[in-house]
Amino acid sequence: MSVTAPLGFSAAGLTAGLKPSGTKDLSLVINTGPDTAVAAVYTSNRCKANPVLWSQKASANGQARAVVLNSGGANCYTGDFGYETTTLTAQTTAQLLTESGTDTQAEDILVCSTGLIGVGGQDFRDTIITNLPPLVAAAEDTVESGEAAAEAIMTTDTVAKTATREGSSGYTIGGMAKGAGMLAPGLATMLVVITTDAKVDQTVLDQALRASTSHSFDRLDTDGCMSTNDTVILMSSGAHDAAVDTDEFTSLLRELCLDLMHQLHVDAEGAHHDIAITTQGAASEAEAVEVSRSVSRSALFKAAIFGQDPNWGRVVAQVGTTSATFDPTAIDVIINGTEVCRASGPYEDPEKVTFDRNVDVVIDLHAGDATATVWTSDLTHDYVEENSAYST
Repeated sequence: MSVTAPLGFSAAGLTAGLKPSGTKDLSLVINTGPDTAVAAVYTSNRCKANPVLWSQKASANGQARAVVLNSGGANCYTGDFGYETTTLTAQTTAQLLTESGTDTQAEDILVCSTGLIGVGGQDFRDTIITNLPPLVAAAEDTVESGEAAAEAIMTTDTVAKTATREGSSGYTIGGMAKGAGMLAPGLATMLVVITTDAKVDQTVLDQALRASTSHSFDRLDTDGCMSTNDTVILMSSGAHDAAVDTDEFTSLLRELCLDLMHQLHVDAEGAHHDIAITTQGAASEAEAVEVSRSVSRSALFKAAIFGQDPNWGRVVAQVGTTSATFDPTAIDVIINGTEVCRASGPYEDPEKVTFDRNVDVVIDLHAGDATATVWTSDLTHDYVEENSAYST
């Protein structure tokens, strides 16, 4: 199950005609309450899409009734017209929910879009607005509706991404995500909607979400490209009236975010290897992240992994580009369990390194006790081909 697993949520997904592929492309998640608390994190890219600009304002009060999402167009850099389209989407959805018996304002509706930048003209607007009535009418709290909502946000994804977790007192957390390219989130083209029936304060939601995204989606860096549309939304219905342990809730939310993040990771565009880069022995967690991320963005390193070449020299050279604390003569590198570099020099025979789909790289700086992992992918012919003619 997905976003409909917790009590108090309905969802829908349908084909509106935004995507040339003719697959589902319009999605909706409704919080039927009794609570409507929300927390959200957005891309730190200074070039933000219209839905992000709208949703940042709408979610600022910590309340939201529903999220409307579309694939088939990012509605980014489409000018005032594009922002008006987002506004109309929220207004129309609010009106439809009000007519169905749930008093809703436009500011209670968050909007997310994904697809090509620059797509968001009159046809785009008309297609979304005219399909909102059947979308709202189709919303149900079933497994099938949750799956349809997850399918409708896919672009170059090959599978829908969903996850659930159960709390000890019976509450549920459910989530759906999309993203296969432009995966270098700075949160907070990645969209994530998470729902829960746990009765928790909005402040707790916000703190838990930020703690979870910082150790999951923020650590995924498959191609070094940050989207203009990245959004992660967490909504609480409070429909399960039972005690909630805040620490347990945060832990389960982090598990779910990591689950969804790994699903995004293994479905990255054109990837042949799923790479985990762990920096240990760092002076701080921030420096460990900086080192791992720097290596993850090295085209030379990624090309070497594609060729199954355990070229540790490219790792050490990339470490040297960071501001982290370390002795340049004391770096160790381990690739798939083989210590190919010790004290910044050759150690075990690189021929011992064996490759399969998963690749683990460990960098030891011997400068402290902090550790952090960043996940990335190799640089392949398939990735270049897929991104030379993007279409969904």
